[in-house]
Amino acid sequence: MAKKTVATLQDKTKRNMVKVIKTIKSPKTGAYTFREEMVSKDNVNDFLKD
Repeated sequence: MAKKTVATLQDKTKRNMVKVIKTIKSPKTGAYTFREEMVSKDNVNDFLKD
């Protein structure tokens, strides 16, 4: 049987990261684009305010 090594390879700092998707409307064409980033949980509100 294979051993599960996934739990030992996880980095503790990555647990505080979340994927945030923000929609941005182009003023020129009116089309929507999506910007996605990996942001720490503490900086989510700062990312969405920009």
